[in-house]
Amino acid sequence: MGTHTKLMTTGSIQRNLLSFAIPIFLGNLFQQLYHTADSLVVGNFIGKESLAAISSIGSLSMLLIGLFQGIFVGAGVVISKSFGEGDKAAVQKAVHTTVALGLSGSVLLTVLGYYFAPLMLVWMQTPPSVFDDAELYIRIYFLGIGTLILYNTASGILQAVGDSRHPLYFLIVSSVINIVLDLVFVAVLGMGIAGAAYATIIAQAVSAILSFRLLFTTGDIIRVHLTQIRFHKGFLAPILRLGIPSGIQNSVTSFANVILQSSINLFGPSAMAGNGAFMRIQGFAFIPITAFALALTTFTGQNMGAGEYERVRKGARFGAVFSMVLAETIGLLLYFGSEPLIALFSRDVEVIAFGVQKSRIASLFLWSLALSHAMAGIFRGAGKSIVPMSVMLAVWCIFRIIFIQVGLSIVMDIRVVYWAYPVTWTISAVIFFIYYFSVDWMRQTK
Repeated sequence: MGTHTKLMTTGSIQRNLLSFAIPIFLGNLFQQLYHTADSLVVGNFIGKESLAAISSIGSLSMLLIGLFQGIFVGAGVVISKSFGEGDKAAVQKAVHTTVALGLSGSVLLTVLGYYFAPLMLVWMQTPPSVFDDAELYIRIYFLGIGTLILYNTASGILQAVGDSRHPLYFLIVSSVINIVLDLVFVAVLGMGIAGAAYATIIAQAVSAILSFRLLFTTGDIIRVHLTQIRFHKGFLAPILRLGIPSGIQNSVTSFANVILQSSINLFGPSAMAGNGAFMRIQGFAFIPITAFALALTTFTGQNMGAGEYERVRKGARFGAVFSMVLAETIGLLLYFGSEPLIALFSRDVEVIAFGVQKSRIASLFLWSLALSHAMAGIFRGAGKSIVPMSVMLAVWCIFRIIFIQVGLSIVMDIRVVYWAYPVTWTISAVIFFIYYFSVDWMRQTK
């Protein structure tokens, strides 16, 4: 086994999961820091309209990016299972097929995002006072979206074979560059919201270059060779079969969030900025959730490949409980400390009030979000990606949209939109919990 791989089919389950999840946790922390730096610099040096502009496009960008991120999850499952089985040839073909998908996705998303994202800002009823900044930011952002896709490609390959440390190192470098460039472009050079966008894509480009430099030079099983980058027969289909449901889940959930964002937009720039500021802060609670979901997917995939089914169950229980505890601990801190934290983004009284209001509703339910993501990660690793897709489609999209539309028709209050999140998190958590204990979800892969 090489220096850039980690086999998770033997040894302490807790140590395996924690040693894999902690670097992802730290990497996501730095990633969240540089996204937060964007909002902090924009909110303090430009104004609440520009902060509202950045806040309004998060769900929109994920709507377009989410499909490919899901496909990379499928690729990771194929790679991790082949790695767990010890099939080196299969790992190589899966890796090169994944890179080919990443390159194709980079080109496609650059074109789609640049030309169609501004149209979607109109559909989202983005206020006129915010629209120009939002359009400028998102056009620049999608010109550099290929770098983010390629970083996710390389990161997914590394994590599938148990290497979560190198993606962390690259994110640390990228985060520092982004924060420095934010300050230089916006605060010093006065480039406005365009400066924040350029800082982001330059930082993303650095992380992509560093990641692929490793893949091209490593001596391990995951080394990439230019001549082998193509869609290898017998590998594209399973990657798409496992990945497209996850991608649809991401995109559908993001579509629902676009609807939610358009509903928040109805309440004006202060509501948009306040909600956006809290979402940046709440992002720190998502860090352990994402880390353990990815760890559970890789752990489950490798152990399913090795036939270690009891380890899968033990790992699932530990990962789900641990991520819930961590997420809700952060949630309690946000509940009681949201006001001074939101004030870091804007001193506007209305902006702070909207953000605190969101905190009071969402923070106490982060445990259910953590459980939903943990269970989804387990089922994806077991090759059951249709299950989380179906649940998220039904609950996080259809039911969430109905909840908002019906609720706002009864009472025009932003709290209806805020409550849509914890209500749907809890429903999906209950459904996953029931499925986990009532269905033999490992049966078809034995």
